[in-house]
Amino acid sequence: MSAGLEGSSTPLADRFDLALVDLDGVAYRGHEPIDGASEGLTTARDRGMRLVFVTNNASREPESVADQLTELGIPTRPAEVMTAAQAAAQLLRTRLPRGAKVLVVGGAGLVTAVQQVGYTIVDSADDEPDAVAQGFSPDLGWVQLAEAAYAVQRGAWHVASNLDLSLPTARGFAPGNGSLVGAVRAATGVVPDSAGKPTPTMYHMAVERAGAREALVIGDRLDTDLAGARSGGYLGLHVLTGVSSARDDVLAVPGERPHFIGADLRSLLVAHPEPTRAPDGWWSVRDAAARVTDGRLELGRTSGDGVEDRLDRVRAACAAAWAFVDDGGELDAGSVPELDVLGADA
Repeated sequence: MSAGLEGSSTPLADRFDLALVDLDGVAYRGHEPIDGASEGLTTARDRGMRLVFVTNNASREPESVADQLTELGIPTRPAEVMTAAQAAAQLLRTRLPRGAKVLVVGGAGLVTAVQQVGYTIVDSADDEPDAVAQGFSPDLGWVQLAEAAYAVQRGAWHVASNLDLSLPTARGFAPGNGSLVGAVRAATGVVPDSAGKPTPTMYHMAVERAGAREALVIGDRLDTDLAGARSGGYLGLHVLTGVSSARDDVLAVPGERPHFIGADLRSLLVAHPEPTRAPDGWWSVRDAAARVTDGRLELGRTSGDGVEDRLDRVRAACAAAWAFVDDGGELDAGSVPELDVLGADA
């Protein structure tokens, strides 16, 4: 699979039969809708694309997630939700027999997922748990983190649903599960195993469940969503409505690069032009162009300044920067501008 951007002459909703869609920063932001999410996903579904929402959030049960999506204009069944809690439960099964004791530090979603695969839930390190399963919950406090640390110090296997350091909310970025896991790791010195993205476990589970022919991963974070796509062998679409920016795309390391870039989920409904290289070193995408000279990124002038024009500028910049780096060059990060795509059109 190429380490560069891909092109698609047909809309992505027509090319792929399954979309693996992240939630926070993609389908919604906290409890608020994201522009274009309902339109993009419902239209894609009407055109035959199936949807599975794959989230590193382990605090909520699939039914709760499905209800929220439905309220935001994206009708969803619980079976169309795959959580990191479910993935963590599957990871526990690789080492622990049914009936083993697990200290769950997290929300209802993680408790339910661990119970459903046959484990006994305990709430104290004094119960001598075989494992600690840790997932995000806004209600977690020092007492629960301390119990997890005590259990891990006594030899319990530490399994984290994910290691996201932050999560997007309507008010900004808040500490994520990785930050809370970090507190237990700091107290114990033990590095936990993780079931969430960028490990592609959930993607494989979702594809197998759906029996998909070709799946597209959609996310807002390069270090989790898109890294998981690369490691799992899937093509990935980065939408610019969450954590990672267009500038991050240009500076992305090979293992975190997206295959497609879109402003929001309406990018499922359009074709994606493929960058082309001219003999003079310029990479172009329609009217946009970019090249790297002496380690510095140069952007050509474009005739328009709409969202699609800005996206083409990002795509051209990615193509030029990635080719230069892959050829052994060292890109001057200071030469890469912010490349705002949404701007006043958001």
